[in-house]
Amino acid sequence: MYDIIIVGAGPGGYVAAIKAAQLGAKVALIEKENIGGICLNDGCIPTKTFLKSASVFKTVNRANFFGITTENITFDWTKIVDRKDKVVKQLTSGVSFLLKKNKVDVINGFGEILSSSQVKVDTKIYDTKNVIIATGSSAIMPPIDGVKEAYEKGFLYTSKELLHIKAVPKKLVIVGGGVIGVEFATVFKTFGSEVTIIEKLDSILPMMDEDLINAYTKTLTKDGIKIATEAEVIKVSDHQVIYKHQGKELTLAADAILMSVGVRANSKGLEHLNLKMDRANIITNEYLETSVKGIYAIGDVNGKQMFAHVASHEGIIAVNHILGKPTAKMNYDRVPANIYGTPEIASIGLTEKEAKSRGFDYKVSKVPIQAVGKALADGESEGFIKLIVDKKYLEILGAHIFAYNATELISEYAVAMQAEATAYEIAEAIHPHPTLSELSFEAALGAIDKPIHI
Repeated sequence: MYDIIIVGAGPGGYVAAIKAAQLGAKVALIEKENIGGICLNDGCIPTKTFLKSASVFKTVNRANFFGITTENITFDWTKIVDRKDKVVKQLTSGVSFLLKKNKVDVINGFGEILSSSQVKVDTKIYDTKNVIIATGSSAIMPPIDGVKEAYEKGFLYTSKELLHIKAVPKKLVIVGGGVIGVEFATVFKTFGSEVTIIEKLDSILPMMDEDLINAYTKTLTKDGIKIATEAEVIKVSDHQVIYKHQGKELTLAADAILMSVGVRANSKGLEHLNLKMDRANIITNEYLETSVKGIYAIGDVNGKQMFAHVASHEGIIAVNHILGKPTAKMNYDRVPANIYGTPEIASIGLTEKEAKSRGFDYKVSKVPIQAVGKALADGESEGFIKLIVDKKYLEILGAHIFAYNATELISEYAVAMQAEATAYEIAEAIHPHPTLSELSFEAALGAIDKPIHI
């Protein structure tokens, strides 16, 4: 008899398993594929290795700017892929070691959840007191004419398959201008692909603050990436993408097509549990409980916010709640969202549009990256920080950063918002010089009165 059986070993499942074991629970973790899930094997980590290689290639190509002479700069795609595979193997092996160290029973196979007290793998039934569903999500393959056939022929990819492509395509068409689409656009454009993004909505990255969207769109366009918004793909055939844009039917040649229009929760096979659902998503409360007592659902399968760090945090909350430990409620208003392009984007809290629509009396402090000496020393001049605070107390409503290393800077705001800190506390905290963190300091001063360096 287990205290908790967790189905799915992604960043939600394996973190929950380790945490539960650390708290003294007897835990089993069921996984039908690889430990680490999409994030470690086919998502967050491998894409970041590609992006790092692209970043290094860009930096070396502008070495003369820093006074370094270089010649005949090339790249080896095979070595870039090999490095990605080595990083993935090291991390997944490390997670496997931690599971073993914490005495988590790892069971390989498809976990069929029969009830809150029984899970079946192959022909064996395992008894448990509680179940955590952490089955993740899969890429959506839309019912567009020719898509299925192109996928079967091997020139249309999801993000998972594109990570294993044997060579950099000459012409890459990306269907979908979300996070996955723009990150892959950055990678392959850097290595010489002709890249076009086709987005059905009126902008790329629609959930981001409007200033971030505009700045990032300009950057991608400046880098030579073509973007067609309010455009709809109607057919794929013979290495061609046919789409409608501004009342015209257009055709694009493509050596490779990335289909990145979103993901859908992996909730198939759970129907007999009679869980309350929102389409494919399992409905959960602030402690990740489902409508069936003893069953919890974390990560992409509940469809709340599909980030690895959300899944991990939900896993810890669910485990604490199951074991009767003190725990905070899950708060989806304070989740950092990161995009690892060049420069990076990081965002938390409300966008300005959301602050306005919710009726907040707010003010905005916006500071360009040129205000910070470290950025100039690093040769970085593109970007800004945008801080949104309420006017009465200057409590932080949202923070939006477009800059190199933005994804590291955002954590200061995650802590500040959790502590209900204001711009005053951030300004009163001494930020070391010279660092990029001074951007946060200047933005806080701007929210109070005026920045020093602009």
